[in-house]
Amino acid sequence: MSHSHTSLWANANLVSARRVSNLQSNNKNTYFSSTGRFVEMRLRSRLRASHHQLDLVVQDDLHSFLQILPHDLQDHLLNESKRAQLLEVILDLGRLPEARYLGELGGQYLRRTVVSLKELEHAQDAVGDFGGDNRAGIEGTLHRISAIRSRNGMIVGLTCRVGRAVSGHIDMVHDLLQYGKSILFVGKPGVGKTTVLREIAHVLSDKLHKRVVIVDTSNEIAGDGNIPHVAIGGARRMQVPEPSMQHKVMLEAVENHMPEVIIVDEIGTETEALACRSIAQRGVMLIATAHGQQLENIMKNRTLSDLIGGVETVTLGDEEAKTRKCQKTILERQAPPTFEFLIEMRHRHYWVTHQTEKSVDILLRGKSPQVEVRTRDDNLKVVIERSKAYDKCDA
Repeated sequence: MSHSHTSLWANANLVSARRVSNLQSNNKNTYFSSTGRFVEMRLRSRLRASHHQLDLVVQDDLHSFLQILPHDLQDHLLNESKRAQLLEVILDLGRLPEARYLGELGGQYLRRTVVSLKELEHAQDAVGDFGGDNRAGIEGTLHRISAIRSRNGMIVGLTCRVGRAVSGHIDMVHDLLQYGKSILFVGKPGVGKTTVLREIAHVLSDKLHKRVVIVDTSNEIAGDGNIPHVAIGGARRMQVPEPSMQHKVMLEAVENHMPEVIIVDEIGTETEALACRSIAQRGVMLIATAHGQQLENIMKNRTLSDLIGGVETVTLGDEEAKTRKCQKTILERQAPPTFEFLIEMRHRHYWVTHQTEKSVDILLRGKSPQVEVRTRDDNLKVVIERSKAYDKCDA
C-alpha cells in the first residue's frame, strides 16, 4: 500500500465513531447537513495538512488471468500499453478473440484467426467449476469467467473479466460508513460496484472492527477457492451453492454467525429483497448492490421496490386532496426503506447520494429532491457537492 493511501486512513480515523455517534443523537435527521458536514470538514482539513495526494492502489494479478488464454493472446496483451485498463477478453467459438478496455466503446480484435474449440477447452481446464449461474473463477484471484452454452450444454463462448482489488475508492463513502446505516449501490455493469463492496468489507472489518459477513453468490467479491482473497481483510465469506439460495444464506448468516454487517452483491429477486428487510429489522447493517442504474429504476421495479420502502396507490378524501393540492389517487411510500442511503454510481468517480426516504417521497410528489454529488478532482481527492437538485445531475 502506498504511503499516501496509508496517510489517508490515518487521517480519516481521526474522526472517531464516538464523536459521530454523539452528533447523530443530537440530530438524527440531518446526516447530510450537520454530521456529514462535520466529518467532511475534518477529513478535508486533515488531508490538506498531510500534503499527500491520494493514490488508487490497484492489484489485478494479470499473470494468472493471462494463463487461461491462448499463448499468442498472452504475448499480445503483455505488450499492450493499455493492459492496466483491460476489462475483459471475449472468446467465442469460430469468431475473432476480442479485448475490451475501461473507458472505451466497443472492443479490439487480438488477431486474425478465429477461436478454436481446443482453445476454449484449454480455458475451461484452467479455471474452477462452473456453477448454476455459469460463472467460474481462478482460485486465489478475483477474476470471473462466464460461459455461453449451446442448446446441448457445450460451452461455445467465454467472457473472461479481469478482477481487480482497488484500494482508495472507500474515501468516496467513508463518512457514511460511520453512521452504521445500510447503503444500497446501483449502477450499470462495469462501473465498479463489486470493487467498492470488496474494499468496504476490508475497511469495516479491519479499520472499524466490525463483524462482517459476505454472502458471496458467485465468489466474485472474495474470489474463487475456499480461502477468501486478502482484499476483503478480516471479513468472513459464506459461499452460496446455487444462485436461487442466496436469500437463504443471507438469513443463515444472521441466525448463525452474529454479524454486525452483511455484504451482498446483486439483489435481484423478491425473496432476496424480503431477506434484506428481515435482516435490517434485526438491526444488522446491510451493504448491497441491486440491478438498476438510478433510484427511479428501483422505485418502478415491483420486485425490488421494497428495498426503498415500496410504492402503493392511495386514494385520498376530498378534503385531504384539497389540502395537499393534488389528485385524489396518488402514489406513496409504503414503509420505511430497508436502505437508509442509496448511491447511484453514474461513473467510477461520479456518485449521486440519496437519503432514501426523503428522495423517494419527493420523487413520488413529482418534484426533484436535493442530493449529494461525490466526485474526484484532478488530484483524485474527493469533492462533495451538497444540496444539488437531482434533475441537474450529470447523466
